[in-house]
Parts: sequence; structure tokens; C-alpha cells
Amino acid sequence: MASNKRSARAKQRAAFEAGFDGNAMGDLFTREREREDRLDAEHEAALRRKACESKNRYSSKAEAENAIAACAEHGRRGLSAYRCPYCNGWHLTSHPR
Repeated sequence: MASNKRSARAKQRAAFEAGFDGNAMGDLFTREREREDRLDAEHEAALRRKACESKNRYSSKAEAENAIAACAEHGRRGLSAYRCPYCNGWHLTSHPR
């Protein structure tokens, strides 16, 4: 049974490629690697847009907590602040930690 882990698939593919000496197969694997790299980059960009770029950024945790308090005054409860791995700023989330 084949593994779903990317590192295991890469090892399996390398072993499979080693059994071929044709240039056509090499081109096929090169194109597939390029396609996977492009898809990974698009996925990372989509994650960044959703997790960071589409949200308000606060420069400090205190500023984010002030925003949470302001939201609570207007009836919005259950928010928390988290440090963004993309911009190192602070964002608000309604997801429990």
C-alpha cells in the first residue's frame, strides 16, 4: 500500500525513476514536480490570504485585546487573539484554542 506522506511518496518516486533511463520519463517526472511545486505555492498563498491578509492586523497583543473588549461591548463575545505566523502581528479569531 502506498503512503500518503509527501516524504514517503518522494522516496517511492525516486526509486521508481531510478529504474528508467529514458529522457521522456525524466521529462514527465520533471513536469510533475513543477506542477506539485506550483500547487503547493498556490495552496500556501491561499492559506496566507485566509489567515492573514483578509484580517485586521494589530501590532501588539494589548491592542488586539482592546479590540476584543470593544467587540464585547457591542455584543460580540468569544473572540481571542493569536500571533500570526505570516506577519508576526496579532489577529482576532472566534475559534476556541
